[in-house]
Amino acid sequence: MEYAYLAAGLGAGLAMIGAAIGIGMIGKSAMEGTARQPEASGDIRTSMIISAGLIEGATFFALAICILLALK
Repeated sequence: MEYAYLAAGLGAGLAMIGAAIGIGMIGKSAMEGTARQPEASGDIRTSMIISAGLIEGATFFALAICILLALK
């Protein structure tokens, strides 16, 4: 039981690190795509925002699981 807090903390940290890396890679790719094709910047931006939202949703789910582990 004492390891539940450790597991929750590690899980939350890993979820946040993974989300930060994923969103950073999306931003990098979007900027490269916009630099190559400036006329497609609107479509690229829309796809980037949708992808970042999906990553954040998965991250919030992982954090909720970590909180449930800590409160168990």
